[in-house]
Amino acid sequence: MDFNGKTIAITGASRGIGADAARLFAAAGANLALLARSGDALKALAEEIGGNVLAFACDVADYASVEAALAKARQQFGSLDVLINNAGVIEPIARLEDASPDGWGKLIDINLKGVFNGMRAALPLMKPSGGGTIITVSSGAAHRPLEGWSAYCSSKAGAAMLTSALDLEERGNGIRAMGLSPGTVATQMQREIKASGINPVSELDWEDHIPAEWPARTLMWMCTGDADDYVGQEVSLREDSIRKRVGLV
Repeated sequence: MDFNGKTIAITGASRGIGADAARLFAAAGANLALLARSGDALKALAEEIGGNVLAFACDVADYASVEAALAKARQQFGSLDVLINNAGVIEPIARLEDASPDGWGKLIDINLKGVFNGMRAALPLMKPSGGGTIITVSSGAAHRPLEGWSAYCSSKAGAAMLTSALDLEERGNGIRAMGLSPGTVATQMQREIKASGINPVSELDWEDHIPAEWPARTLMWMCTGDADDYVGQEVSLREDSIRKRVGLV
């Protein structure tokens, strides 16, 4: 997959799926705009990758910061071709009666408002050039409730609906909107889930989770014409047919 001259923006890029996706896109020749709250981790990743990389220490819950980062990337590289809305948190993990209202709201700010902020900031940068690809990293939690995950499930369900709304409104303007449901991935989030001891997901062994490289490779594939059949839909890495299409063992 050749991404020479293409500009890819990734939120939550400092670790996990976001960092692995950044490495893969960079190896394929892309220009990168990496967004995350952890400035030090982003700087280290940018130095590791080298090449055409811009790192922005910002919170996706802050629209002005996201807008400024994406605008700077387009100014620097001449285009914004792909936005991957990957930033997300799992905490607070708590039953509704015990959940912190402030913590619950902060998760929604990141996982749901952050997705809207990325979409809203990207559209006026993509559409004058004929369109682009906007992918939301979703979850099986978007479609079923799990004990202790009321905030996370609600945020992911909302983000999935946002992606569908984006497809409805902007497909005709060249915007390829899709979601990726990766399943359980061996990242820091799974360590937090394990530590909570709540619901069956916390009982999974580390070996049960797929490596972050798998969803990263799938995100790359979703940016190509081979994935056009899935525009407007949510791609699930639980499906063998998708893994084969992407070339995963």
